Amino acid sequence: MGAVLDAWTNEAGAAKAQQVFAEHWEAEPDGVWASPGRVNLIGEHVDYNGGLCMPIALPHRTFAAMRRRDDDVVRLVTDVAGSSPWVGRLGDIVPGSSLGWVAYAAGPAWALAESGRPVAGFDAAICSCVPLGAGLSSSAALECAVGLGLDDLNGHGLAATEEGRRTLAELCVRAENDVALAPTGGLDQAASLRSQAGSALLLDCRDQSISHVWFDLAVAGLVLLVVDTRAPHALGDGQYAARRNACERAAAQLGVSLLRELTPEASLEAVASPEDQRRVKHVVSEIARVQEFAAAVATGRFYAAGELMYASHESLRDDYEVSCRELDLVVEVARAGGAIGARMTGGGFGGSAIVLAREDEAQALADAILAAFAAEGLTTPSLLFATAAAGGARIA
Repeated sequence: MGAVLDAWTNEAGAAKAQQVFAEHWEAEPDGVWASPGRVNLIGEHVDYNGGLCMPIALPHRTFAAMRRRDDDVVRLVTDVAGSSPWVGRLGDIVPGSSLGWVAYAAGPAWALAESGRPVAGFDAAICSCVPLGAGLSSSAALECAVGLGLDDLNGHGLAATEEGRRTLAELCVRAENDVALAPTGGLDQAASLRSQAGSALLLDCRDQSISHVWFDLAVAGLVLLVVDTRAPHALGDGQYAARRNACERAAAQLGVSLLRELTPEASLEAVASPEDQRRVKHVVSEIARVQEFAAAVATGRFYAAGELMYASHESLRDDYEVSCRELDLVVEVARAGGAIGARMTGGGFGGSAIVLAREDEAQALADAILAAFAAEGLTTPSLLFATAAAGGARIA
């Protein structure tokens, strides 16, 4: 089936992070914390519109070996090739500081302090098996793993309760928005910190309330194949922000604070731009699809859920215009091969697509996707299987 990216066990991930920590900082960490990437089953580009999303946490995680310091020094290292260790101070971690990957790793320290929860300096070594640039939220996995460590090392206790995890997720969102300057919504961090194994997370982004929806595909004889198209994926290139701005502009013209307040029957004549009207159409229809999808999977109606996945992709491709040839090709091949459902997942403009298929047909679908990419001269995608995993936690 080509190269399938397996998740590390907690033991293996902790050992890797501990080894990198010892090599660079010549000491033992106080502990290791891990938090997962995510796949969004449906509900794309609606989180910042107060909508509904339905992600699952991946078994693929980011591991942070960390040690509390008695000063304000921060030392960070990662196993990502080409990344240099970073040494600075807590005061260097501020909005607009152009820190690159360090903004994601250290941003939670700033957000915690800004919320009245001071943190001490710290050393950290970060290792991850969440694919980078694949639209699987490697950034949130990094923020949340470090956020869990800082919460624990400084005695704030947020991770001990569901309400505390909600707060910690919101602080990680603030870190990404303000320090990393990436205008993402709250979907990724909620999935990374608040998910349960065997369930999808139904997240209401208007008030951050959640419910857990059974999603154990093995029982149903199904698999969820994630196809990392390897097409360039970046949220900082202005396209994501442009879509968010369009939604805010349309909401103002329609006299609502969030597009979530609209019904599918609402008139969009007050939206001046036809392009913005299409953006609104996607958001409103996508929120409705999430509601239908949740009801379908909760009652085992996976074929109905699959059709909603296809409809979601078409809306993202045509109305929101965040797809690309590679993502469309995965969905085209999946549909032609009889997959139950398929769609792009994540912010788009590259990244990953997901395919819901019967277990006995997954091999043929994966082979067909790889062959189609080869036939068009595209970069060979990488594959992984997604199961609904638990949220982040201390593991060592």
